[in-house]
Amino acid sequence: MNLSRLSVLNRLFLGFPSIRLSQCWAFLRFPNLDGFMSVLVLFLIWSMVVEIRFIPSSSMYPTLRVGDRIIVERVSHYIKTPSVDDIVLFRAPKNLQEIGYKKEDVFIKRIVAKAGDLVVVHHGSLYVNGLAKIEDFIAEQPSYKLSPTRVPGGHVYVLGDNRNNSCDSHVWGALPVENIVGRYVMCSSSLNT
Repeated sequence: MNLSRLSVLNRLFLGFPSIRLSQCWAFLRFPNLDGFMSVLVLFLIWSMVVEIRFIPSSSMYPTLRVGDRIIVERVSHYIKTPSVDDIVLFRAPKNLQEIGYKKEDVFIKRIVAKAGDLVVVHHGSLYVNGLAKIEDFIAEQPSYKLSPTRVPGGHVYVLGDNRNNSCDSHVWGALPVENIVGRYVMCSSSLNT
């Protein structure tokens, strides 16, 4: 087929109104519709990956204050195991459910030890595997003692930054990793400032 036939066919098809789809569907290319669809897709992806929550208690003071709005991402704990010093949100473990909390209650604490680690608190310091942790982010040194506790497989040990005012692993034990629902990313605002 030579090139002159292609141009004839091209002109023939472009001459029919039913084949000119670009004009028939031009309303879909309205600039505001493209922008709306982009915003809608971004919103749907954002709502599946990110969540905004507020801090209801002082258990993470001074890092987070009562009333702070925080941004939490809900994906990374599926991809990689949580790390020491990550601040995580988690559903109430069975030990807390036994004392009256609901399964859907969500808490926020800092991971201080992972599976296999030995955790001890004495003389106002946290020791993990025999090494004292340097924690410049806590409100005050813990006033309680914790006998040596080995973190079981599939669990992490979590403590609030306000050690003496936090219901955490030193009270109810290690946290199962499957209870983690998200990881703290940043504080977006505070009602107290």
